[in-house]
Amino acid sequence: MSDKILIVDDEPEIADLMEVYLKNENYEVYKFYTAREALACIHTNVMDLAILDLMLPDIDGLTLCQKIRDKYTYPVIMLTAKDGEMDKITGLTLGADDYVTKPFRPLEVVARVKSQLRRYKKYNPLQEIDDSGDRMIHSDLILNRKTHECTLNEEVIPLTPTEFSLLRILLENKGSVVSAEDLFHQIWQDEYYSKANNTITVHVRHLREKLGDSVDKPKYIKTIWGLGYKIES
Repeated sequence: MSDKILIVDDEPEIADLMEVYLKNENYEVYKFYTAREALACIHTNVMDLAILDLMLPDIDGLTLCQKIRDKYTYPVIMLTAKDGEMDKITGLTLGADDYVTKPFRPLEVVARVKSQLRRYKKYNPLQEIDDSGDRMIHSDLILNRKTHECTLNEEVIPLTPTEFSLLRILLENKGSVVSAEDLFHQIWQDEYYSKANNTITVHVRHLREKLGDSVDKPKYIKTIWGLGYKIES
């Protein structure tokens, strides 16, 4: 079954071009020029990935991203004509997993789509944790890198791809401090820029909320002030 890709961009030439390239890769594409049309589709179809333009005529892309995140954890890639740090930070902190700055090459978008889908559905672990090599266990928390599933006290915790990657990296480095810079580079494979620490901080906060963790008495993620984050071994 083909992966379902949602494209929302009010510039038909861009949306149509991305549709052609993604269909050539055998993806099933749902294309819309307005956010309201996309929302109607989202309510009746479960996507595997969304590509959202930041500037839309009715509802902006960040709001649309938030609405998706209220219910779904599949990857979201933001398209933006702006190249400022705050635009990147805002998109990432509101739940986006990646961003592409216009103008861009269609093949770059295709590559990023494939990368995000690999992380979301087909992540191959590099380090064995238990006998199967798939599960990472810490107290009552289990992270399955094959199924991309997180359970806490046998209850499934819905994580976004970014939250899953963040928790995976910390578990792989259990007992050691991982800096915000290292986390940012490993998750987004991008150059660490000023204020990117805010992006990591927000994602850690979201992750803690889902795990029922606290800053003052952390059971899972401990903040090492001035250095980074760690999970005690």
